[in-house]
Amino acid sequence: MLLCRFVELKQSKRKLFIMRKLFFITILSLISSSALGQAGVPLLNISENAAGGTEYSLTLQVLILMTVLTLLPSLLIMMTSFVRIIIVMSLLRQAIGTAQTPPNIVLIGISLFLTFFIMSPILQTVYNDAAVPYIEEQISAEEAIDVALSPIRTFMITQTREDDLMIFSDIGEYEYDGDEETIPLSVLIPSFMTSELKTAFTIGFLIYIPFVIIDLIVASVLMSMGMMMLSPMMISMPFKLMLFVLADGWILIMQSLTASFAL
Repeated sequence: MLLCRFVELKQSKRKLFIMRKLFFITILSLISSSALGQAGVPLLNISENAAGGTEYSLTLQVLILMTVLTLLPSLLIMMTSFVRIIIVMSLLRQAIGTAQTPPNIVLIGISLFLTFFIMSPILQTVYNDAAVPYIEEQISAEEAIDVALSPIRTFMITQTREDDLMIFSDIGEYEYDGDEETIPLSVLIPSFMTSELKTAFTIGFLIYIPFVIIDLIVASVLMSMGMMMLSPMMISMPFKLMLFVLADGWILIMQSLTASFAL
């Protein structure tokens, strides 16, 4: 009996606490809505300016900016030289046979710096032609986006194979007539990434050849000496590292990757 009474008292206190909490939330919401109504703060507002363009409220601009920052890693991968560089670096590490050396964070850091060096002229053009006029309120947000996409589109079209453009045009039901300036991004971006994958694997194949030759030579020498139980990888790795260091391999790879993006 006492236990039941205790449970009922506890439930009543919990209900009273919930009712008080809902009451305070309702009061706060009414106060905030009335304050916003008096101040006239536009939360999500889209209007037309005197020139006929579209103007967005500050809240909506901040929302768009946060969305772009969230998608920035994906944009970096899809629309820049990062894909080719990181794949070549990964294949190089596998060709040498050093497993996780250098680690992923080092390869990503090198790839990011090379991407910045390669894309810096394009980024400078985007900043001068799109970002600065938009900050100075000379052009609208839509015009700034169109101006910013123009040099990036030119870079992607230069690195994209025409066969890939035709294939994704057929997939996207877009009639490709040879005019590269009118290609939608939904067709251009996957075509660019596919071309980058092909180019990266081609470069990786050329990188693999000297290291495979060293493995074959070491394996043949060990078999002729009757050391069949000894792993050829254990013996060939020092020779591959020595060859790569003496040839200044890192500089050669970076120079070759940078030169492969000649515009």
